[in-house]
Parts: sequence; structure tokens; C-alpha cells
Amino acid sequence: MSAALPDLSSCRRALIIKPSSLGDLVHTLPSVHLLKEKFPHIEFTWLANPAFAPLLEGNPDLSGTILFPRGQFRGAAGLWRFRSWLKQLPSRLQPEVALDFQGLLRSGLTARASRAPIRLGFSDSREGARFFHTHIIPVDPNAHAIDRSLALPHALGADGPAVFPLPPGNCPAILTKDKVPENAILLHPFSRGTGKSLTPAQTLTLCQALAPLTVLLVGRSGLPVPPLPPNAHNLLNQTSLPELIWLIRRARGVISVDSGPMHIAAALTPHVLSLHTWSDPRKVGPWHPGTTVWKAGLLMPTGQFDPTICALNSDFPDSAIPQIADWAHQLPAAGTMHL
Repeated sequence: MSAALPDLSSCRRALIIKPSSLGDLVHTLPSVHLLKEKFPHIEFTWLANPAFAPLLEGNPDLSGTILFPRGQFRGAAGLWRFRSWLKQLPSRLQPEVALDFQGLLRSGLTARASRAPIRLGFSDSREGARFFHTHIIPVDPNAHAIDRSLALPHALGADGPAVFPLPPGNCPAILTKDKVPENAILLHPFSRGTGKSLTPAQTLTLCQALAPLTVLLVGRSGLPVPPLPPNAHNLLNQTSLPELIWLIRRARGVISVDSGPMHIAAALTPHVLSLHTWSDPRKVGPWHPGTTVWKAGLLMPTGQFDPTICALNSDFPDSAIPQIADWAHQLPAAGTMHL
């Protein structure tokens, strides 16, 4: 590892290694944008999981994407498939620089396999990934994920406002024959993360408390949801990522558990309320000013977090539902959504 940071002025191709998760891709968008502004001559290609690649469609900062089929690399046989995939990587891109925003063993191996002579990673990379980097960017492990990511372009002299070049999305096919009334609230109550989700009963109660506002229940879940009140519509497992982005752009507000869709919403609108149980919003909460966090019974504007509250591990109680509904009722109207 060399101490001095590299000069990228002669580089023409760069590989962005950040295959997952959905929220992590959102966190990395501003960094790639700053790098493209600083080095407009570089063609940036992003390595992403197939499920999250639609997030990058039409991104003006990118020359292309490479799909990282992580699902094929599971199990003992997956290791051999991963090795075969790595051998094919250099011929597909031939980058002069690899930027490992993931910081795990697999991403470190990918950076090395790309044969890029310059490989940048972070000081808090895990699983031995740092051994595959030629240059290490110091970061504060307690910083927000977006600030941690921004440490890389900042170290290379790329500064400026955070920009999230997200696609416009498209109208959900399931709704093309309907008209969604004005002031719809998107409710994303379920997460794959353990202990982050609302219960189905809490979801129903919150929909009732949000009346007469229209509620669109979105996201993915295998949990059975009870019949919803007339003001709520169940779109669970029925929208694609571009369709979700389209809905977020037109919603009055978004109420979401700590998840990737929450970070997409926070990049598009300040009218976001993020619900946190055990996760620390100082590190993984909505980043933009104007957004709001619920944690341990307290509503906190982003940037005004109580450190004591943020460090608590708290379940989401039924008693918080009126508090959450009051937040939504006080939002300004967003207009009518014509589908």
C-alpha cells in the first residue's frame, strides 16, 4: 500500500464496486457524481447486483453497469462459479482504477481480479479487504454511511453538494386503470432486517389512524396482512423498483422502517419519516435535512438527533402509532396523482 493518493488524470476507465445493498447503492450515488464531475474524462462502470441495477438506469455519471450475480455464488459450488466469474472480469472492462466502496472480502477480491493497478478502499474495510487495496482512505467508522462514502471523492479533491441521480421511474402497471387520490402516503412497514418491521396488526392500525389520507402499502413481505380499511391499498409485492421510485416522487410523504426504500425516499423528498428500532439513525438514518426519525418514542429532525436516544435498542410499540399518524397529517398537500 502506498501512502500518497494516486493521480487519476491519466485514467480512462474506473470500476465502482458496490453491488449491494439497495440503501448502500443510494449512499454511494453522490460520491460517484462528485468523481465524475472532478474527472469527466473517466468512464465509470458500476458493479451491482441484478436486483438493484434498475436504480442506476440512465445515470449520466455512468458509462455502464456490470451485473454481479451474487445468488449464483452461494454454497460450495458457488465458490468455483465466483472464481470463474472473476477470471472473466478483466477482459470485460480493463480498468485503470477500482474503487471498492463495499469493503468486504468478496469486493476486495473483485478489485484485485479486475487487474486495476490502482485500487482504493476504506480504512474500516472488513474481512481482510484492505489487503487487496493499493491505497487506503481514512474514514470515521461512526460517521453516517453517506459521509463515509464521500470520504473517497473528498480525498481526491472532488467536492460539492450531494446529488442523487435517480431514475424517474414509471407508473405501476397495477394502477394504470385507477386514479390515486391526492395526498397519498406511502407506507413501507416491512424489512428483511431482523427486528425492524412493524407487525401486520400495527400496519393495519396505522392505516386506520392515517384516514382519511390515502395510504399505499408498498415493499416486499411474505407476512399475511389483514384486510385494510377503505383508505388503504395493498401494493405489497406488486411493484418493481422503478415503479416504487415513481410512487415516491408523487407521494405526500413516506413512512418507512429502516430500509433501502427509505433511503431512496430520503434522496427524493424531505417528507420522510424513518422508523428505527435497534439501528442508529446517526449512521443509517435519512441523511437529508428536513427528514424525520422516530426512535424510542421520540420524533427527531435529521441533524438534531439525541445521542442517548439514538443509542437505545427499542421495539416499536402500539402507543407510537398516533404519534406517527400526527406527523403525516401535518404534511403539506402534494397534489393529485393521475395514473
